[in-house]
Amino acid sequence: MKVGIIGYGSMGKMLLWKFSENAGIEKKDLFVSNRTQEKLEEARGIAQIAGNRETAKEADILFICVRPVDFKSVLEEIRDVLKQEALLVSLNGSISFESIHQVVSRKTAKVIPSLTAEIGRSQTLVCYDSKVSEKDKAALSSLLQCFGDVIELPEGEMGMGSELVSCMPGFIASIFDVICRAAEGHTSIPKEQIIQMVLRTMSATGDLMIQKGMTFEEVVSRVATKGGITEVGTEVIYELKLPTPKRCFGP
Repeated sequence: MKVGIIGYGSMGKMLLWKFSENAGIEKKDLFVSNRTQEKLEEARGIAQIAGNRETAKEADILFICVRPVDFKSVLEEIRDVLKQEALLVSLNGSISFESIHQVVSRKTAKVIPSLTAEIGRSQTLVCYDSKVSEKDKAALSSLLQCFGDVIELPEGEMGMGSELVSCMPGFIASIFDVICRAAEGHTSIPKEQIIQMVLRTMSATGDLMIQKGMTFEEVVSRVATKGGITEVGTEVIYELKLPTPKRCFGP
């Protein structure tokens, strides 16, 4: 099986190196192209450096990792060289299957990894159009498992799914950044130690809940003793009226 990647930005780069290191794809079967060829010099040892059309022509599974504004022009450039049985994989979740098929008619999937793929703990979202076979799904899932877990969703649920797993590292980081900054004004504990204390507690709490099958409410009840500071603090948090966030995934 030959894998192609068009676009060597942060996502394309992560795909290339993960596939090479963790999915066992040999250099002869891994193709990559990018608008700025100089960026690909570091990839020469692990992949075939090619143009968009050559990459598309060779690939059995082709990942397109370009900006939404460039997506249509890339499809128009490669549509006459794509293999009939190629699986086209879009990393742009906001572009619908319907829009893609107006330009090129091929089996198509959409994939949304999380930043946590860098440590092999992504919950990678995937959806498929009606043309994708079970064999195609198995092949793509096998590749994506080098990032972590793979979760299949209907196309219409990819937006909320993205907010829950792909956007969530940013949401979590911003929340705990606020907490750590607030703590600095009330303690002589060094900033870096505050951050490590919070990060390790956050990570351990998640592992505890997963391993013990605990709910959020159960964790609160275990920690929040009657009349204590935790009980008061959690009550305040539950009473917060959070605004609806702007969607990080599509319109």
